[in-house]
Amino acid sequence: MAESKLDLCEVSKRIIARRKKLGLTQEALAEMSDVTTQFVSYAESGKRSMRPENLVKISSALGVSVDYLLTGEIIDKDMLLLSGKLEKLSPSQVRIIEAIIDECLRLYADKE
Repeated sequence: MAESKLDLCEVSKRIIARRKKLGLTQEALAEMSDVTTQFVSYAESGKRSMRPENLVKISSALGVSVDYLLTGEIIDKDMLLLSGKLEKLSPSQVRIIEAIIDECLRLYADKE
């Protein structure tokens, strides 16, 4: 694993980006995480560090690993979370997702 410097501003950006991608308000994220809306606001400001148990709550509600929030790196747990989502799909839906991934890989390979 590459060394990553902990940057609270970057952590806050990842929290905001993931929350918005999921279409959640700060209030909804707070409720899902069992923390206060004020806590979510502080976490998204990047000015205060979080206690580990609250970081775990936020990451769980956002469906990402704590490592992703802290470093931006995708780890095995993130892959496991994605795998769990794929298990909820029908076989034909999984093949559609596979085709999309293959196309993305092809497009990115063409740009290199």
